[in-house]
Amino acid sequence: MSTAQITPRLTANTKAGGCASKLAPGLLDKILRSIPRSSDPNVLVGFDHNDDAGVYLLAPDLAIVQTIDFFTPMVDDPFTFGAIAAANALSDVYAMGGRPVSALSVLLCPANGDMDVVEAILRGGAEKMREAGAAILGGHSVNDEELKFGYAVTGVIHPDRVKANANARPGDILLFTKRLGTGVITTALKRGISEPSSVAEAIQSMLELNRAACEAMLPFEVHGCTDVTGFGLVAHAREMALASEATLEIETAALRFLPGALESVAYGAIPGGLNNNRSFAESCVEYVNTPQPAVTQLLYDPQTSGGLLLSMPESDAAGFQLAYPKAYAIGRVTGRGAKPVRIV
Repeated sequence: MSTAQITPRLTANTKAGGCASKLAPGLLDKILRSIPRSSDPNVLVGFDHNDDAGVYLLAPDLAIVQTIDFFTPMVDDPFTFGAIAAANALSDVYAMGGRPVSALSVLLCPANGDMDVVEAILRGGAEKMREAGAAILGGHSVNDEELKFGYAVTGVIHPDRVKANANARPGDILLFTKRLGTGVITTALKRGISEPSSVAEAIQSMLELNRAACEAMLPFEVHGCTDVTGFGLVAHAREMALASEATLEIETAALRFLPGALESVAYGAIPGGLNNNRSFAESCVEYVNTPQPAVTQLLYDPQTSGGLLLSMPESDAAGFQLAYPKAYAIGRVTGRGAKPVRIV
């Protein structure tokens, strides 16, 4: 359902769109170092390893998964923006292996803005939450000159089935479930230099829930899992490597990019979040062979509603690919090397 006819371009009034609007990872990392960790024994997953969501034990066979995510528009259609924001917020629960059950909306918008646009955003988000089977219980709104939208999501999970980012093991295969490039393509859209077909492919990718990928991985042995979003592939791989005390080796020849992603880099459509990610994470990278410049940039591209990055034994990886054919191998886990991430 489209509402493009009732609104000017949403992306025209944002400094950065989608997950590219998040705080720079270096700044966030510095702040979080000073925040005390919880001593509650029921906290199964906190923010010690920059995991996707928190997990809290309620009973021996039940834990809740909690996360929040909201951002500025990365597309111009308000209904589509709301749906993408919902898919992105839900992704953190799926990355932990959980099942989302409820959500609270987070809305920041100008009080004198077009309320038809706001209504369309909320309807788009509600439709995606309905698809996920998560009930919207309410929310909170704030008057703000720059439009922002998202959700706080609660999921449930058995405490023995939590998929954290901290247990990748040498010998594991690395798999990824989506193609890269949403950040540069939506930046090209914002600048008016994108190809409609490329934008359509990127939107379809961002709208796709990670629900099917999550359900497909549950029967297999998954040592590490994270979703690749605003910090880009390398920074999220870095978090998994550091938490697992291992090195993640990524083969650039195996990576798959959205149509128009490489061209968007060539056009100079580089989001500020990409530069922030690269500035923060590149010191942790060993380049065995230097990729093409455009490919190197896409390693740090901030993804909105990106795919799942999984670390699995080789036998389970093969089974998972049969169960979820969109997944593809992008590398392997090795013993801790000179740097947390190795690019070959």
